[in-house]
Amino acid sequence: MAVNAMTRLTLGPILFHWPAQQKIDFYARIADEAPIDTVYLGEVICSKRTPFFDSHMPAVIDRLERGGKTVVLSSLSEVMLKRERDMMEAIAATQGHEIEINDASALLFASGKPHRLGPLMNVYNEETLAYLAGRDATHVCAPPELPGASLAVLAARGRALGVGVEAQVFGRASLAISARCYHARAHGRVKDNCQFVCEDDPDGMPLKGMDGKTFLAVNGVQTLSHAYLDLSGEIDALAAMGVSDFRLSPHSVDMVAVAQSWRDALDGRIAPADLKDRIASLVASTPLANGFFHGKAGHLRIAPTLHG
Repeated sequence: MAVNAMTRLTLGPILFHWPAQQKIDFYARIADEAPIDTVYLGEVICSKRTPFFDSHMPAVIDRLERGGKTVVLSSLSEVMLKRERDMMEAIAATQGHEIEINDASALLFASGKPHRLGPLMNVYNEETLAYLAGRDATHVCAPPELPGASLAVLAARGRALGVGVEAQVFGRASLAISARCYHARAHGRVKDNCQFVCEDDPDGMPLKGMDGKTFLAVNGVQTLSHAYLDLSGEIDALAAMGVSDFRLSPHSVDMVAVAQSWRDALDGRIAPADLKDRIASLVASTPLANGFFHGKAGHLRIAPTLHG
């Protein structure tokens, strides 16, 4: 039996500095093969990366839309420079596509125009959601660290307000955005002369603790979890609370297979337990975690009650 065949499957923006051709090939495959409803597209982490892909955006958007995908343009998550303010103003003025805001500075330009709120906007409670809905937000992706009980409250208020509520269900969880670039610093460079060293780590640079165990990943100015967030075991709970969109965050694994596995589970072709096994096989040795959803430390894997 389908969990919720009407639930939309979304693909978040690529957070990492992949070469332009790799991105083009990736989105071509998503357009042609992946059962994705909505694709978020745009540079979210570092404005210095933008020129590498900007000229390809129109063709990629066209390819995705010909593949039946809805394209949403995502904004930067941090604004410090005039060029970044200009980028925010430009994306807010975009015609023909929805936008997803990831930094509050864009609200200055987007108020009065329907827009989405990304997970880096940190909408943690229902009153914040109501306030931002009053400023024309139509959709919100909850922060990945939000416990399931809080997400249920957010989803309930979203239904009352007519606002879509989305949850990330796969991929490394964003934990922090910094003004400094640790990725550059770790290689003896500074942010302004980083030489784009982040390109060497297509899923983030592993960060080890004093005990030698990897527990975080660094992506330019962004800190991510080492474990991949995986809410395959919570699929029933998410659908029951009214989450309308399930987000997959791109990594250099077979994202078409990840998307197909999730669609199969949402449509009832496989059980949640089988989905978990499929995802585990696709991410190789990278651990999976769902601790945040259960109100625990995020790196933990909590055994949920699986149905189906």
